[in-house]
Amino acid sequence: MAARISFIILDGFNVIALSYFLLLNIVYLVTSIVAFRALQVYVRRLKAMDIEELISTAGAPPITLISPAYNEEATCIEAIKSLLLLKYSDYEILAVNDGSTDQTLTRLKDAFELAPADRAPTANIPTAAVRGIYHSQRLPNLWVIDKENGGKADALNIGINYCRTPLFCSMDADTLLEREALIRSIRPFLEDARTVAAGGIIRIANGCEISAGSVTKVRLPKKLLAQFQVLEYLRAFMAGRMGWDALDLTLIISGAFGVFRRSIVVDVGGYATDTVGEDMELIVRIHRHCREKKIPYRISYIADPIAWTECPEKVTVLGRQRDRWQRGLYETVIRHRGMLLNRRYGRIGLVAFPYFFLLEMLGPLIEFFGYLMFILAVALGRASGPYIIVFFMAAFIFGVVLSIAAVALEELSFHRYPRLTDLIRLFGLAVLENFGYRQLTSYWRIRGFFSGVRQVKGWGKMERKGFAVETTG
Repeated sequence: MAARISFIILDGFNVIALSYFLLLNIVYLVTSIVAFRALQVYVRRLKAMDIEELISTAGAPPITLISPAYNEEATCIEAIKSLLLLKYSDYEILAVNDGSTDQTLTRLKDAFELAPADRAPTANIPTAAVRGIYHSQRLPNLWVIDKENGGKADALNIGINYCRTPLFCSMDADTLLEREALIRSIRPFLEDARTVAAGGIIRIANGCEISAGSVTKVRLPKKLLAQFQVLEYLRAFMAGRMGWDALDLTLIISGAFGVFRRSIVVDVGGYATDTVGEDMELIVRIHRHCREKKIPYRISYIADPIAWTECPEKVTVLGRQRDRWQRGLYETVIRHRGMLLNRRYGRIGLVAFPYFFLLEMLGPLIEFFGYLMFILAVALGRASGPYIIVFFMAAFIFGVVLSIAAVALEELSFHRYPRLTDLIRLFGLAVLENFGYRQLTSYWRIRGFFSGVRQVKGWGKMERKGFAVETTG
């Protein structure tokens, strides 16, 4: 009797796991198809549109770049240099030193001739104490705010408090923006007055040639772990977020690069400082606020490859990052669980939120244990031939096809990897990642889920190499 019950449980879990894989791949397939059509339209518009002419006609709204930094001495100078080279007529840079314990502030002072200065706040979002405000003596649009440590969200809130412009751009200290980044990122705000937030694509800078704060040659990283992340980012942004945007279902804008209407962010209270997923949590809260207050709004995604970031190259560091990402997702979904299947929040509550709740938050648990139960079922002779074939296709083959589709979308739209060898590697990685790397990321996400359940706090130590000129050979 006990053995029979065990087999029933085993068979039932295998059905759940198979259903999960099928549903996940159907969603990915739909977003990939929608993304393909949306990218075709977008690329045609780019060819027919002169963005600088649009700016001159509509007027370039002033914008403030808020760059929080904590122990970023390896990357902070190059990152600021890249911001100073942006093609935009009216912008300020607010670099916020979040109580760094290394030489971040000293390096900034020396490199940009900072001197103490006065600057009045324009909002009063609660934050840690400000220790000093500095202004560059030779660069009038560069300011640095030194504050007590409070975390990234707290540092962003300091920047919002001292922001003087209607728009602000939140970013990471290790992000390099392409020179037309701001011009392209404000296009949704010019074309649709309802726009309250817009996010761009994030790309991996590891392995690329970098000079004077700009990526001059795009190359794949040398290390396999970083190469896998290039593929992940392409799949997430090109086939994922592009599709979600076309369906008007954007629920996350990367904390590495996003543009916001300052007034709406102040109205919702700024970034939450009690979660490590402050970027997603803010977007969900904006959705909630605008729908509850019946405020017309639009949250957009921009397909241009406009921001470059350094990704982890060590397994331990990558594991901490993915743990943190999943923990942030868990914290956001649980905090706003009242939106789940709630018609009050429209398609966000009925489609986007259930997707993130079931397939992104709980999915890693189903996926990881699904592999284990599948192996057990095969070993015990409980898996039929057709089931094995369908499971293998759902768990592996569809994943390979969708990853290849993401690379194809990038190649057809923007062609940022000019070397044939890099493209061949990407296509090969689409196959290889399904046998080990994907399962490893599932484990990290499971760990992050339980970290969220245990209410673990803190970001964990992250390591930066810095943006050096490097090639892949």
